[in-house]
Amino acid sequence: MARKTQGDDHGIPQGSGGETQQRGGPVQTTNHGVPISDNQNSLKAGHRGPALLEDFVLREKIFHFDHERIPERIVHARATGAHGYFECTKAIPELTRASLFQKKGAKIPVFARISTVAGSKGSKDTPRDVRGFAVKFYTKEGNWDLVGNNIPVFFIQDAMKFPDLIHAVKPEADRGFPQAASAHDTFWDFVSLMPESMHMVMWAMSDRGIPRSLRMMEGFGIHTFRLVNAKGEATMVKFHWKPKLGVQSTTWDEAVKISGADPDYHRRDLYDAIQAGNFPEWDLGIQVFDEAWADKQPYDVLDPTKLIPEEDVPVQIIGRMVLDRYPDNFFAETEQVAFLPSNIVPGIDFSNDPLLQGRLFSYLDTQKSRLGTANFHQIPINAPKCPMHNFQRDGMMQTQVPRGRANYEPNSLDEAGEDAGPRPSEQGFVSIAAFAEPATEKRRIRPETFADHFSQARQFFASQTAVEQNHIIAAIVFELSKVQLKHVRKRVLAQLRNIDESMASRIADGLGMDLPPALPPAKAPVDMAPSDALSILKHQAPTQGRCLGILVSDGADGSVVEALKSAAKAAGAAVKIIAPKVAGVQLKGGGKLEADEKIDGAPSVLFDAIALVLSTEGAELLAGEKAALDFVSDAYAHCKAIGHTDGAKALLDKAGVIHDGFFFNLAGGGAKALTDKLSSRDWSREKKVKLPL
Repeated sequence: MARKTQGDDHGIPQGSGGETQQRGGPVQTTNHGVPISDNQNSLKAGHRGPALLEDFVLREKIFHFDHERIPERIVHARATGAHGYFECTKAIPELTRASLFQKKGAKIPVFARISTVAGSKGSKDTPRDVRGFAVKFYTKEGNWDLVGNNIPVFFIQDAMKFPDLIHAVKPEADRGFPQAASAHDTFWDFVSLMPESMHMVMWAMSDRGIPRSLRMMEGFGIHTFRLVNAKGEATMVKFHWKPKLGVQSTTWDEAVKISGADPDYHRRDLYDAIQAGNFPEWDLGIQVFDEAWADKQPYDVLDPTKLIPEEDVPVQIIGRMVLDRYPDNFFAETEQVAFLPSNIVPGIDFSNDPLLQGRLFSYLDTQKSRLGTANFHQIPINAPKCPMHNFQRDGMMQTQVPRGRANYEPNSLDEAGEDAGPRPSEQGFVSIAAFAEPATEKRRIRPETFADHFSQARQFFASQTAVEQNHIIAAIVFELSKVQLKHVRKRVLAQLRNIDESMASRIADGLGMDLPPALPPAKAPVDMAPSDALSILKHQAPTQGRCLGILVSDGADGSVVEALKSAAKAAGAAVKIIAPKVAGVQLKGGGKLEADEKIDGAPSVLFDAIALVLSTEGAELLAGEKAALDFVSDAYAHCKAIGHTDGAKALLDKAGVIHDGFFFNLAGGGAKALTDKLSSRDWSREKKVKLPL
């Protein structure tokens, strides 16, 4: 595949006069004082890789980054996890020799860890952020770690820039804040100087950045990998996780209020679902394609800032993952689990994606730093569940007792006895060589095919519904409103004009700024067909897995509560009872109804819809309670369905809400009508509660 080189400064945007748009300073050097000529690209063999181990600039930079914090993870520190199993639902031996894909119905254990990226261990669950989605498959041929995110692309094209990206999004170095937030100067300064980030910025500023639940988000392997069959034939592949409950998000105002009401909202949601037997489930899908198809695309499949539209290459479902057991000990399992992109099994192989190539080094180095020993693979959560034999010995915290005389290979000790130790096998892992481009030179460079930074960003925005586009615009306006450096805001707007002129204009108007001239792109973008798969709202999610919050008072009608519980159960949804006091209420006609939460500890942001089962007297009392008024007004402002009894009128009136098609009288069939809307929202309300952008 013929490739042109673009030039060494391709990663930095150019102004109209060709000058770079970043500040000057002293010559950058390594820690040992060696001047650095290129801090944008790793050293590769040929234009498209692979990356070279001799790249001491990349190794020193990532090595230092990996060891900056002890013992917390530098990224993905805030997480939860669960055990479960993977089941092959479609055997694909024609594509891969990997054991887990050889027989339909075969099951193996897995452990999944889902995390935010930017925040520390003590941060909240619901910031606007990327979510890490890592799965460890315990196969009979060793562990395979599929380490991805809930967004299919990434901010940068080359691992050389990863430390810079994370430094920029983390709390600012001089003040140590903001925590778990990208709405500050350094992040937007960095991405405005790295136009390759603009596609990922669109995803992060979309509703994908604030998921409703970890059970309701997609997962992606991000990089292009290889599947290799028993004949040694290789096929390119991308991996996808599709949630059974569909994809759903929160609104920004909702996410902010959730973080105050329950900073552990996502952790608790996953835990509660598993404890209740409502096991989270995802389908594993693959996009499979070959070199010939890849050569014809207007983007490079090795570029991690690009995706393959599902309309071009449909996702084939080949398996499912069910998480059915919460860890017995958070530290021993969720905190100590060590994922390595380099953990692959025979039948799966890497590509020359330069971000992936850097990760193959970085993760192993990081786990050694975090867990303090080269023997971290012996920790039970990391240990393979198949036999493991090699000549690696000793080291800190060695817990095994290797037997035999030989700790080296080759050796000529007793071939039949244990003294000789293990030997390589023809059935072992073999790296495929066919896709390596002949190397004619070593240069810090990126191929011309990586130069289009805006076409897929434009496609993503064009693929959203009007509601989702409004949310992206509002998110960027909010984030840039927190940026104090005017030249950074201006440069972001100049980049955004390359994506969508109307979007950039509305953002500028929301900031009260004039729209600056567009920064010339490295390569002129092209218009790609919109992809419905990129939108959340174009796909109706099931009501299963959602939660209904029922506010009750003394004198409430118990039969209405029972009808709501029955309808929710039929829909596969959960119910929480909220009352003025946590001990519960006295029902009409006698009897006590226990409450799950007190009103001021369970705002409506924690639920997908609300029901007000109130007596007239109870509603009048609650109309004087700010928490009860917020319970109603927030549900209305967040476009949720609201069920009510006639007795709730005083509270509804005081909250100032306007009845519409998402209000349901709970008399008669109102309970089912309400629960049918648990995963839906009346987005037309946003025009009534927000200023237009």
